[in-house]
Amino acid sequence: MTINIDYDAARKLDLPYEEIVRQVVTDALEYEECPYEAEINVVLTDDEEIHRLNLEYRQIDRPTDVLSFPMVEYERPSDFSRVEEEYADCFNPETGELMLGDIILSVDKVVEQAESYGHSCARELAFLVAHSMLHLCGYDHMEDQEREEMEERQRRILEIGGYKR
Repeated sequence: MTINIDYDAARKLDLPYEEIVRQVVTDALEYEECPYEAEINVVLTDDEEIHRLNLEYRQIDRPTDVLSFPMVEYERPSDFSRVEEEYADCFNPETGELMLGDIILSVDKVVEQAESYGHSCARELAFLVAHSMLHLCGYDHMEDQEREEMEERQRRILEIGGYKR
């Protein structure tokens, strides 16, 4: 598995962010039973940059906590059965890994939301990575049933790593 992590923010998180990201990505892929070795890119940035990206890609003129850019579209979330035939170009030709997509996180929002929700920055970072990984696996939260399922999956993934509210 390849997890590329780029820290592109002036504000520093006083925690082992690489270890947290790697653990949660791995836990999410195992929980979702991804049958492939995967490649994921994670960028930790600031509110200014994520605001710019949110406006550019979603036409929403404000910063957000996390953006997910999946490479694969699924008929059903985490249904990897047709990935090879329909998304052959999503496999890295050098490594054979499935390129799932990109995660962009705001370090500013990690700190702000951890304080707001009364938990650690480590837990907030883990939550945002789990949330985004589920998006990369085809989950969404536009309707109540989808939201409830996604929240339950996030909770279970976080429990694997020992992250509780």
